[in-house]
Amino acid sequence: MPTLPYVLVLYYSRFGATQEMANLIARGIGQNSEIEARVRTIPSVSPVTEATESKIPEAGAPYATLDDLKNCAGLALGSPTRFGNMAAPLKYFLDGTSALWMEGSLSGKPAAVFSSSASLHGGQESTLLSMMLPLLHHGMVIVGIPYTEPLLTTTKSGGTPYGPTHVAGAESRLPLTAEEKELCIVLGKRLGHLALKLR
Repeated sequence: MPTLPYVLVLYYSRFGATQEMANLIARGIGQNSEIEARVRTIPSVSPVTEATESKIPEAGAPYATLDDLKNCAGLALGSPTRFGNMAAPLKYFLDGTSALWMEGSLSGKPAAVFSSSASLHGGQESTLLSMMLPLLHHGMVIVGIPYTEPLLTTTKSGGTPYGPTHVAGAESRLPLTAEEKELCIVLGKRLGHLALKLR
């Protein structure tokens, strides 16, 4: 039985909001029966070089491998905002993808980005833009949310044309709003559709 192509939903999450967004994007991808979502995370980066994470996380999605990335039909990449940039663990993972870059494994595949931050003006858009840079170096086709999606002009919380965002609050406890959730699903549906078209 042939396996379906998949979109890799790869994220790093510290307090759970980015993980919830990843699952919503996966739900949007799953609305098309011809493609599936493969949700994966990455381990934290420790400042103590001797410390290592277990090969299997205690909870949530399995850790991503380079093969997960190499064989995907598309990619959704998510990170919390760290000073207007992606979190170090995600950057560390991407820095290890040189072999895929040399092979051109990701060239021509669609990719999207999503993020969460403590405040509305806490660097959401610059984080999304910074996450696009390595994807462009890999030759990926960047997918955003077009303004034909009415929620982009009515949301009072997260949501940008560069990708879905969430405002988590100073203590990272605010739940995703209805608009934030829907924009994640919309992006997932769009990304899945384009991944099939570009295959």
